[in-house]
Amino acid sequence: MNDQLREFIEIVWDFYHKNSRDLPWRHVDGNDQIDPYKILVSEIMLQQTQAQRVIPKYLDFLRVFPDVQSLAAAPLEAVLLQWSGLGYNRRAKFLWQAAQTVVNDFDGQVPASDSELTSLPGVGVNTARAVLAYAYNQPVTFVETNIRTVYIHHFFQGAEAVHDKELLPFIVDTVDHEHPREWYWALMDYGTFLKKTVGNGSRYSTHYVKQSKFEGSKRQIRGRVIKLLTAGPHDYESVKQEIADDRFEAVLSDLTTEGLVGRSGNILHL
Repeated sequence: MNDQLREFIEIVWDFYHKNSRDLPWRHVDGNDQIDPYKILVSEIMLQQTQAQRVIPKYLDFLRVFPDVQSLAAAPLEAVLLQWSGLGYNRRAKFLWQAAQTVVNDFDGQVPASDSELTSLPGVGVNTARAVLAYAYNQPVTFVETNIRTVYIHHFFQGAEAVHDKELLPFIVDTVDHEHPREWYWALMDYGTFLKKTVGNGSRYSTHYVKQSKFEGSKRQIRGRVIKLLTAGPHDYESVKQEIADDRFEAVLSDLTTEGLVGRSGNILHL
């Protein structure tokens, strides 16, 4: 390992030891273990959503669905009700379906391999490897926005359109094989700090997608439809009148295609 990588590792660990965040999904039990189910919930929730918004929803969600069995057995409308406020409701359905797969195909145990985790609905490679690192303390490599920010800031100053394939050799060379879980916590915390102080370095990644404005968006309309229907079935006209937006038909079509909303004649339901 060269001096540049050693200095980088020292900087990340030093920042973490002085500034680590106390996040509920990082809490370990007396055997230094973390419930893989709780990690799966947090990782799905944290997709496209900031940690501070996730914390109260995560805690409330686990009070209602404390384990994978209770989530798998719940009706979708109950899951969507608990998810309300987080947005991107497809994630809630994916998590619910993933819980059912874990119960039915994996004897209620969140799997501990890439191939099995990515067989779960809504779980891609990076989410799978985050689960492996945080739940099972495996020295895997993965990339997400905070990690991109850290490595671009230190190794690609002034570069534009950096591909994840360019970052991966640095991630592989610096991952801590004895403490991978904490190493990724350190990277996440340091990345959050860099975004606040020097800017979002992941903007210089080819994988960066700027999140669209929520207010007035189709995402907001989707959320309003789901929220209405979590209270129970509604007739089509009353929902259309309540939403009062020209995009309602297109949104409803998307929601029914995705299986989030059902329609029985003139009645809409989850």
